[in-house]
Formats: sequence, C-alpha cells, structure tokens
Amino acid sequence: QIDKYLYHMRLSEETLQEVSQRFGKEMEKGLGAETNPTASVKMLPTFVRSTPDGTEDGDFLALDLGGTNFRVLRVKVSDNGLQKVEMENQIYAIPEELMRGSGVQLFDHIAECLANFMEKLKIKDKKLPLGFTFSFPCHQTKLDESILVTWTKGFKCSSVEGKDVVSMLRKSIKKRGDFDIDIVAVVNDTVGTMMTCGYDDHNCEVGLIVGTGTNACYMEEMRHIDLVEGDEGRMCINMEWGAFGDDGVLNDIRTEFDHEIDMGSLNPGKQLFEKMISGMYMGELVRLILVKMAKEGLLFGGKLTPDLLTTGHFETRYVSAIEKEKEGLQKAHEILTKLGLEPSHEDCVATHRICQIVSTRSANLCGATLAAVLRRIKENKGVDRLRSTVGVDGSVYKKHPHFARRLHKTVRKLLPDCEIRFVRSEDGSGKGAAMVTAVAYRLAAQHKARQKILEALKLSHDQLLEVKQRMRIEMEKGLGKETHEEATVKMLPTYVCSTPDGTEKGDFLALDLGGTNFRVLLVRVRNGMRRGVEMHNKIYSIPVEIMQGTGEELFDHIVHCISDFLEYMGMKGVSLPLGFTFSFPCQQNNLDEGILLKWTKGFKATGCEGEDVVNLLKEAIHRREEFDLDVVAVVNDTVGTMMTCGYEDPYCEVGLIVGTGSNACYMEEMRNVELVEGEEGRMCVNMEWGAFGDNGCLDDIRTEFDLAVDELSLNPGKQRFEKMISGMYLGEIVRNILMDFTKRGLLFRGRISERLKTRGIFETKFLSQIESDCLALLQVRSILQHLGLESTCDDSIIVKEVCAVVARRAAQLCGAGMAAVVDKIRENRGLDFLKVTVGVDGTLYKLHPHFSTVMHETVKQLSPKCEVTFLQSEDGSGKGAALITAVACRIREAGQ
Repeated sequence: QIDKYLYHMRLSEETLQEVSQRFGKEMEKGLGAETNPTASVKMLPTFVRSTPDGTEDGDFLALDLGGTNFRVLRVKVSDNGLQKVEMENQIYAIPEELMRGSGVQLFDHIAECLANFMEKLKIKDKKLPLGFTFSFPCHQTKLDESILVTWTKGFKCSSVEGKDVVSMLRKSIKKRGDFDIDIVAVVNDTVGTMMTCGYDDHNCEVGLIVGTGTNACYMEEMRHIDLVEGDEGRMCINMEWGAFGDDGVLNDIRTEFDHEIDMGSLNPGKQLFEKMISGMYMGELVRLILVKMAKEGLLFGGKLTPDLLTTGHFETRYVSAIEKEKEGLQKAHEILTKLGLEPSHEDCVATHRICQIVSTRSANLCGATLAAVLRRIKENKGVDRLRSTVGVDGSVYKKHPHFARRLHKTVRKLLPDCEIRFVRSEDGSGKGAAMVTAVAYRLAAQHKARQKILEALKLSHDQLLEVKQRMRIEMEKGLGKETHEEATVKMLPTYVCSTPDGTEKGDFLALDLGGTNFRVLLVRVRNGMRRGVEMHNKIYSIPVEIMQGTGEELFDHIVHCISDFLEYMGMKGVSLPLGFTFSFPCQQNNLDEGILLKWTKGFKATGCEGEDVVNLLKEAIHRREEFDLDVVAVVNDTVGTMMTCGYEDPYCEVGLIVGTGSNACYMEEMRNVELVEGEEGRMCVNMEWGAFGDNGCLDDIRTEFDLAVDELSLNPGKQRFEKMISGMYLGEIVRNILMDFTKRGLLFRGRISERLKTRGIFETKFLSQIESDCLALLQVRSILQHLGLESTCDDSIIVKEVCAVVARRAAQLCGAGMAAVVDKIRENRGLDFLKVTVGVDGTLYKLHPHFSTVMHETVKQLSPKCEVTFLQSEDGSGKGAALITAVACRIREAGQ
C-alpha cells in the first residue's frame, strides 16, 4: 500500500541511468566557457592540481570555518617511509553578534584565536604554512585567493561578500603583529575530503560529502577546463552539485513532497538536488509524507498532533534510528509516541517503510551522479577498466545504517566495468586543508629544485654570442695552414667550387655509402623548359662479414651492386659519370680523390684507411671488366645537401645536417682556404663542426649530464658539440636528467626503474613525440609506460619540460654555430647585409616540432645583419652527389 502511494519516489534503474546521463551533460555545461554562466552545476576550479603522493613532509596549520564553531589545527606530516600524521586541535565559538557584525571584527576574532592557539603550543616564533577551509560558496582565481559569493548558514557579516577572504585574514594578522603565517591555500570541504583520503590511497580522485548538505569534487583534465588557462595536467573541480536541477532538468522525477519542501525552505528554487538527498531535508520529507497519509486516514487512524505538524520535528537522525536492523520498529514506536501519537504496529511498519523509501532514493540519486563523475574520469583516461577511489564524509553517509551500502550498489549497477573503492575520510575539513597545503609545499619545493638543475641547460643571449664567437675562432684555426694541424674544427676543402646554375643536363650515377645500407641511383638532370631531376634508385644491404672483411671484398660487393642496378635499369655497358657520397672522414686533395682517414659506424674493412677510395673503386671496376665508369666526385653528405638546395635556390651557399649526427659546410673564399693553392673564386668547406669544443673551449657550458653522456659514449672526449645537438645523444641527455631527478625524489616518486637505468632507451624520436603540441599528456604517459615507467600526470609534465629544455638548447647551439658561418660569409664579402639560403637535412630538423623554429630565431638574434632562409633538402646524399657530378661535368666541358 505504501509502495503504491510512494510510487514516484521509487526510481527504476532506467531512470537512474537517465539521471546519470543528464548530470554528465550538466557537467559539460559547467566546464564550457560559453555555457558556464547559465549552467546550474557550476564546476568551480579549485586550483588544487595534485593529490598527495605520500612523500609530503612538514609542520602545518589549518583553519576550519564552516558553521557556528571554528577550529584551529596543527598537523605534523612525516615521511620516513612510515607516512604518519599527528594532529592537535582546539575549537573556538563564534558569538552570535560576530556572525552578524562587520567582516573586520570576524577576521580579527579568528586571528586572535589563532594567536591563542599558537601561544599554547609555543609556536608563535615559527612562520608556518596554513590551509584555510572556508565552506561557503566562493569564486577562486588562485590557490590562495577566494572571493566570497554569498554568506550561507546564518552568517551575515557586512562587507565581506565580493572580497578575498585571504587578504582580509592577512590584514587582521598583520594588524596584530605578534605572529606571522604563510596562507598557502583556501579549500572547500569536499576537496579536503578527497585530499585526506588521497594521503592513504593514491588512487583517490573524487571527494564526496553527504551530510547536512551534499557536494562532490574530482580531478579533471586541464584541457577540459575552459575557465582556467593552460592544458597541462589536472585540476580538482568543486562541482557544487547540490544545484543540479535548478534549471528544471529534474522536474519529471521531483514529487509533490519535493515541491512542498522547496516552497517552505529559506532558498526556494535553489539546491533542488540537495533537497532530495541531504540530511537537512531527509527527516522533513518523511514528516510531510506522514502528515499527508494521516490526513487521508491511511495512518494513525487519521489522527494528527501539533508536534507532527511542526516543521523540522521529525529529525534525520530518526530516519537512521528507525532503519536499524534489530531495534528499528521499537525505535519507530518511541519516536512516534514522543510526537504525541499512539501508533499501532502497522503504523510503525509503515513509518519504517517510508523512511526506507526516502533514504534509498537519496542513495540512488547520489549514486547516479557519482557514476557520471566516474564515467567521465574513465573517458578522460581512455581506459577500459577504471580503478579509482572515492573519499567520503558526512553524517548521512557515516551514520545511516544502509545508506553507504545502497550508494555503492547503485554505482556498481550503473558502472559495471569499474573497480571503485570507497574510503571514509577522517576530518577532511581540518586535516584535508593541511594536506592541500602540504602538497602545495612539496610541489613548490620540488619545482624549485628542478628549476635549479635545469638552469645549467638554459643559455642566455650572451652565452650564445660567446659560442658564436668561439666557433668563429675555431673556424679560422681550421682554415689556417699553421694552425690546421691542432685545430679541432677541421674545415676540410671539398674541391667543390661552384653551385648549380640551372644549365646542367645529362644522366649521372650516384653511390651513397654511409651506413649498413648502400644505394645506387640514376639521376636524369634536364635543363630548359622541362628543367628538373628524375631519379631511380635501389637499396642494397652490406652484410657484416663484408663490412669487417677486406677492402677488396667490400669494393667488389659495391661494384656487384652497381652491375645489378645497371642491368635492372636496362643500361648494361653504358659508361656514365659517377658521384660517390662517402660519409666517412676523408681528406680530399681533389674533387675525385678522397683519402679515408678512419672508418666509423661499425665499418672495419682492412686495407682502406690511408687509401684513396676512388682508386679502390676503380680497381674493383677493372677487376670485373664489365663496364667502365667515370668517377668524377667524392662527396660528403653536407655538401650534397647544399647542392640539392642550390639547384632550387641560387642563394644557397650553406649546407647543414642535424640528424643522428651534425655537420655543416659553406662556400668559403679561396684566398682563405690556405690548404689549397690558388686565390681565385670559392670552394665549399666541409667544417666537421661536431668536433667543436673537443679542445675544451665549450667546457663552461657543458653540464654534468653532457659529461655523463660523453663518458659512456663510444668516443669519449670526441665530437663534443655534436653530443649537445644531435639526435643520437639528446635522448641520452634527457634520460640522465630524469635519473638525477628521480634520485633526488623529484620524479616518479623517487623510484628508479631498471628501464630508466638502461642506456639508449630514450630514443630521440620520443623527444619529438613528447613535445608535439597536439599530444595530450595521456600520450606522453603511454610513451613513458612503453618505456616501463609508471608515471603520474605531474611526472608527464616534468618529462615534457625536460625534453623541451634539452631540445631548445640543442637548437640554440646549432643556431649559434650557423650564425658564425653566415656572418663569416658576410664579412668575407665586405657586405653590410647578406641574403643567404641554408640547405638543411636530418631527422631532428625535419621531425622535431620546435627545433627548426628555435634555431631560426637564434640565428636571427645572433646575426641581425643576415637574412637567412632555410630550405629543406630532399635527398642530399643521393641527388646531391649527382648534381655535384653534373656541375663538375659542365665546368669540365666549358674548360675544354
């Protein structure tokens, strides 16, 4: 009979799903910049960006103001592996006249109580950090600034609304002058609840309160919070969910009793969801139902008493008492009798059932909105199964015999694919405020420590100018006959004396040998109307046994590959001019003569070092007696890069490679190239600039991390500049910094994984991926996970920052080197202003999202008298070699 009567209060699972969906939409509205002003669920940013990680440490104060009493607490948090929290607190009353007096009086009173408390604990001489729980509707703009929107709960102090409560408290303390504290955070009680549980359970990312009122908070991704600048990381959102339904979205499930309670409340039309759920209204709902049923003669023989007709006389604690398993009916009898009724057994059973229906509806609705919050967290994280913890506080949740169980059940029903733990919070508004402060303190201290370490990698304008000047000095040394021998930047002549002029034409072969693969190319160069380059190529592998066998075997293998390629192209027996890109350190005495100084990159073929590779190739061709080739040029890949771009842009006189390694070349005046006879015209110089700094001239900007990377490399002490710039090493620098951070407890909660200790796991491509702007931190986390590093959101932000600092420095150093080159060209020509193009190749330059931009800016700042254009080269080592050959043939023909 009762069930029938209260049919509308019993919500089906479908209805709860529907409420959950609606609430999800309301959350979206509150988060959006356009929709927030009209949203009923306000979704206020709290500026709390992190939950505790258990390493918090220190001595903190907390203030808790949210009703007629307020508390002052001292919380000691210690982390010696045993995470413990000690608390002392004192309750102070707020006299009635202060609640209605001026704001200044109220805050003076609070300051006085604080002074009294600190006096008692003898800590007045210390400047302790303080967290302030202020449980009134506030608008926060920073962690330590909170503007009161309206007083509630009987407070009416003048001239506080619209003001920042922190500065009011600071003023009152300053006026006294007998103690000083550092107010770090203003906290809403829901946030405090989440943080208190978060200290014991690091999965805790939701706070829930079901007491006199109801509210919740949770950790949202910054990228979804329109009201706060920035997309990195997460922030706790104070939902103010009691106002759900104030715009009418719950009208279809609100009953006549809900309307009646609302009409009789202090704030009609407001907090409609809260009025269906929280402790302040639950007993009153039951009373209204009892009155209506008695009036209709369905209860108490139709009899009513003055007590039963008085608002607020059926207290919520009665609901809890009546629903107790054993003595529930007896309690119902006692309570109803106290209200002047003479209840029959049936009346008691009916009252018990009414209480049950009202409190169950409350738990169900609460579960529906909570499920929406958890569903949102799950989607944000992009996981199949969410494991999360909800910290809960409030008298209804804690004291009602069945509320918690029913709430958990609803959440499980609506979200079957999640594992949710519920943890009862102990003193969220006191200890919680201290926890928020402790986390803020830890983050600030860690941030400072990290910045101090990263400072060494941040180069000032003056430092970069200094690098540019030193590069210039080293270049002069390499060019000078007397100084060349001991110079570290070798400035090798390439015998390439001219860039393409567009009249080149013909068919050319190119060979490209620079690693474990080897390419043969046919390049057709056309001039005139149909000017352009058409290419065909084939890639061959070089087996390890040949790389490490004899020189004859290696060059026989190369000629065998050429033969195969010519056959494949149907050009057997044709004699073509050939350009040979040979990316090993060579000394050239002619365009078609390159003496191998030393093998690198794993090659060990005997009988090659100190020999001319063109001769070795020619001998192998003769041994095969199948075709004849005219080897015109031996080319380094940087020169090839310059030439490829030179074909497109006549201003291109510099080549730059920033990939696995780094190097540059440029057109130098012959008169400055002292190693080669002749004063006329220009010649391209292969700088071999990776070795810049090998004589110690960069030691003042090399950091401990550069030294560590260098020590463990295959060639310690060599190529120092390259090791600060190029792709082969940046990931290693990052890994070394991350290890240092972790050892100092500034990252990954201080836990070093075996993976992090492994050399080379942090490939440079990860740097490009991590820094790519469109990448959410989620993907940074998955990259770190792939590396076997379990990371929190904060960890991901830190890793991203380290990558940015290391890559930025690399780009700036590269820019400083480039600036030295273009300024030298400008001065060579006695110009006030130089327009020049740089041909660039290499994975780092091409794939990294910010490298090129930073490098361009640096060149602009350090060489203001040069207008430098950067052109990406396509296949410098293949097409470039053919173009050098083409230019050489053009010049040779013109000479004839």
